[in-house]
Amino acid sequence: MTTDFQTARVALGARLRELRTDAGLTGKGLAEVLGWQRSKISRLENGKQTPSPTDLTAWAIAVGHPELAGELKGRLMGLETKYRSWRRQLAGGHRARQELAIAQTAATQTIRGLEIARIPGMFQTAEYARHGFEASAEFRQITKDVEGAVRARIRRQEALYQPGKQFRFLVWEGALYVRTCPDGVHAAQLDRLVSLIGLDTVELGIIPFDAQLRRTPSHAFWIYDQRLVIVETISTEMWLDDEESIRLYERAWEWLAESAVFGRQAQRAIGRARSFLDAV
Repeated sequence: MTTDFQTARVALGARLRELRTDAGLTGKGLAEVLGWQRSKISRLENGKQTPSPTDLTAWAIAVGHPELAGELKGRLMGLETKYRSWRRQLAGGHRARQELAIAQTAATQTIRGLEIARIPGMFQTAEYARHGFEASAEFRQITKDVEGAVRARIRRQEALYQPGKQFRFLVWEGALYVRTCPDGVHAAQLDRLVSLIGLDTVELGIIPFDAQLRRTPSHAFWIYDQRLVIVETISTEMWLDDEESIRLYERAWEWLAESAVFGRQAQRAIGRARSFLDAV
């Protein structure tokens, strides 16, 4: 978890502790009132657990200040505006998050992205996407709404053919070799990438294994115009809209683009991965 997020969570915990002590309650006493484990009180107050909105409402009532529930939820919303847990976002499956992606894409003229271990969602075939959603649902132990999520992802790709849109993506060459699906599905996905090169709305760069880099591609990210950066971790999706973060990620994208190959060179890089797949 990032330092900014943890600092904000600790601050929220300190506010919860203040309300408890002002009410004259011990941690054990508050736990008994709420019917919680004492350890939960400790984790929340020390910023080691993110409370739910229901937790905050219950806390405010238990300390005798139900009117402060709004304040506490506002602090929580401030955390989740930038740091959105996958557990909550995907509680009902993947489709809702894909619908949100459609809305973000519609509101954006230029998307720049970097992927280092998979094919960008905007360029995925339905079968490649299907295997990804299946694996994600199993890993996260969430509701499987795979077909709805696949349809939404493919619907999002309609933006690739809208005049005036720009999709500028960099893909680490290793991602062309990472197989998360059967060979035939992976082969079709590589063919799909080749077919997109030359589309006037798409700029696809491959960062070769042997490229000299000014900065290593430490993780994937997407930049929406100059207003938003989205970064995924295993547990959290970060939405960064402050000017400093956006400039930093723009610089990272530009430095990596210096080492990428485009056009026919990119096609050849994809062709090498395709040939390797055929030889396996």
